[in-house]
Amino acid sequence: ENRPIPEPGPNEVLLRMHSVGICGSDVHYWQHGRIGDFVVKDPMVLGHEASGTVVKVGSGVTHLKPGDRVAIEPGVPREMDEFCKSGRYNLSPTIFFCATPPDDGNLCRYYKHSASYCYKLPDNVTFEEGALIEPLSVGIHACKRAEVTLGSKVFVSGSGPIGLVNVIIAKMMGAAAVVVTDLSASRLQKAKEVGADFTIQVKNETPQEVASKVESVLGCMPEITVECTGVQACIQAGIYATRSGGTLVLVGLGPEMVTVPIVNAAVREVDIRGIFRYCNTWPVAIALLASKRINVKPLVTHRFPLEKALEAFETTKRGEGVKVMLKCDPTDQNP
Repeated sequence: ENRPIPEPGPNEVLLRMHSVGICGSDVHYWQHGRIGDFVVKDPMVLGHEASGTVVKVGSGVTHLKPGDRVAIEPGVPREMDEFCKSGRYNLSPTIFFCATPPDDGNLCRYYKHSASYCYKLPDNVTFEEGALIEPLSVGIHACKRAEVTLGSKVFVSGSGPIGLVNVIIAKMMGAAAVVVTDLSASRLQKAKEVGADFTIQVKNETPQEVASKVESVLGCMPEITVECTGVQACIQAGIYATRSGGTLVLVGLGPEMVTVPIVNAAVREVDIRGIFRYCNTWPVAIALLASKRINVKPLVTHRFPLEKALEAFETTKRGEGVKVMLKCDPTDQNP
């Protein structure tokens, strides 16, 4: 609250923040102070799913003006390296990323960001939808990497926020049937709400048994599995479930070392692909939201003012609802 209002550089904009979603990684940094090799060594502002209003533009900015409502892409490459040149800037080792140590996030009243990574929101797209573009982008990137297409049969493992956006995007990209697994009945109900064709509540089945259930409800093995939990048993089930010649995309991140039936995947030519965040997804997401081809509004289940941020983080930590949204601008009631 007492931080000075930053001054934007020539290619930056100053934003009055509006909506910021809480991600599992925010909670993890708050609780554990690190994710893998990313360690919090100094005080760090959290938040990377965000939207706001431009209040000031740098001298070199021409595509935005004060008053514009924008969604923020949190990852900004610091230099034009080989990954940027090939269009895969998310893999650039020099990338600035909101709320990844040592870079501050945007859960604050005012925030400055590279203007090139702020995208104007059409009038019919709300601030909340703008903030949801970040998790939605993970689904877009994962489904592109998985090559979901017309008639695909897709297995989504995990029905948290990232599992749900993958359901939404897989259906949007032409999947004929999507089956979702989770431990939680309420989360599976939300998956149905956003378009899942089948749900399976996992209790204490073996990975092979889960794979068998997936095949049973789909009537065949899925060509594509999108694994959104990072849990070892779920990755194993993903390999067993995927049709020979199919693709398994690993989205969820768990322990560094995982035991998997790699020979099963190898001899059946199951491609295993990773994803790291996303790239070139904001224009796609905005077009989908503006055209009303997708509906992400059911994802937001809790809302808190910035003053109650701790309560919001506790709610996310307890796993209540789906997406918790913080409102940073007390004067603006626009969702």
